[in-house]
Formats: sequence, C-alpha cells, structure tokens
Amino acid sequence: QVQLVESGGGLVQAGGSLRLSCAASGLTFSTFAVGWFRQAPGKEREFVAAISWTGASIDIADSVKGRFTISRDNAKNTGYLQMNSLKPEDTAVYYCAATLHYVTSDDYDYWGQGTQVTVSS
Repeated sequence: QVQLVESGGGLVQAGGSLRLSCAASGLTFSTFAVGWFRQAPGKEREFVAAISWTGASIDIADSVKGRFTISRDNAKNTGYLQMNSLKPEDTAVYYCAATLHYVTSDDYDYWGQGTQVTVSS
C-alpha cells in the first residue's frame, strides 16, 4: 500500500520559512518523480514544484520561484519543499504527490493527505 505523508506545515509570520517533508512508503521511491501542489480556500489546486527521480529535472512555479526549493533524499524515501520569504498568499493546504512519469500537471499516481500552511501578515 502506497503512502505519502506530509509534515512540517504550520503557522508562520510573513517573511518566515518552513520546510515541508513528504515521507513515502510502499513504492520504490527512487523511481518516482515527486511533485508539490497547493490549494487555497475557494481556489483550484495549483502546481508548486516538481523533481524527477534523479533530481536532474526540476520545475518551480513562477509564483514561488526564487523563494521555494524542492529536493529529495532517495536514501530516506523523502521529498522536501523548502519555503522561504513566505507571503500571506502562500497560505494553502500543501500536497505532495508521486508519479512514474515526470509531469508538471496534476496527473500524478499517488497523493498525500496534505498539510496546512498559514502565513500571517
């Protein structure tokens, strides 16, 4: 059974930082691309970042480019999203996802339950 479990969300002031983790089990993590998405209240889910299984390919949404960094540690079966210079508009539920085929759409095979990130002004 595949499981993706996000952690690291919380409440932070504008300008602060958070590091989200995505712990994977039940799959050969090193062969899956990892993506991060977010959904704010009343809005559609949007792409944030993706990283290929080797880390050779990375895509970051323009809205967070220069502030967010995606990485992975295949030895730990974990993906990460480092979020710096957070803004109130970054407030959302953040989801990690995994897919065998690297994409920046939301066409992912497996999804986590999400972790809430709230940025206060």
